[in-house]
Formats: sequence, structure tokens, C-alpha cells
Amino acid sequence: VQLQASGGGLVQAGESLTLSCAPSTTMFNIHDMAWHRQAPGNQRELVARISRDEDNTDYADSVRGRFTISKDNGKNTVYLRMSSLRPGDSAVYYCNFRAGPVWYLKDYWGQGTQVTVSS
Repeated sequence: VQLQASGGGLVQAGESLTLSCAPSTTMFNIHDMAWHRQAPGNQRELVARISRDEDNTDYADSVRGRFTISKDNGKNTVYLRMSSLRPGDSAVYYCNFRAGPVWYLKDYWGQGTQVTVSS
């Protein structure tokens, strides 16, 4: 199964952007969906996560209040609405699904989509 992310691009500071990610084939037993990002020279960090069957969400402190993660369970699609973007948000954004039994979750990753915010 491959995750296909889209929606990245070049925007100016203060603008908004929405990312989306969906699997290439049907997935089962998805536990949660998330977005991570990695800027050059930095480690990959969790941006936001949402549970598949509930509405539990978790955000990095740096994006809380500006970014919103959401999902469409019928399409197994996860979105990341990014508002009030800052140059520091520039990074490659990766979607991540965790699936399987809760005691043995497997990670699936998208190919990454570049987000660049100019000042």
C-alpha cells in the first residue's frame, strides 16, 4: 500500500494551504493518521495526528491553533489545513498511517510534499 500526498506548494507568509493524503488501495484496520514534517538539517517531527475511529487529535505546540487535521473515513483520506503560514513551516510534509492490531501497529508513509513559505 502506498500513501499519496498532494497539495504542497509555494505560498507567502500568512497564507493558507491544504494537504491531502490517501492510500493507493483499500486499507483496513487503520488506527490513526498523521502528518509529519522535516526541514533541511532537522529531524522529522510530528505535526498533527487524528484517530481513525474517534475525533481525538494531537498537535505540535508550534502549529496548534493554526493547523487543523481532519479526515474522511469513507475515503480513508486525511487532510491538513494550514493557516497563517510562517517561513518556519517550510519543510517536506509526510503523511503517515498506522494500521493493524493495536499491539502491533505498522507505519505507512507517503512520499512527501514540499511546502515553502516565503516571507
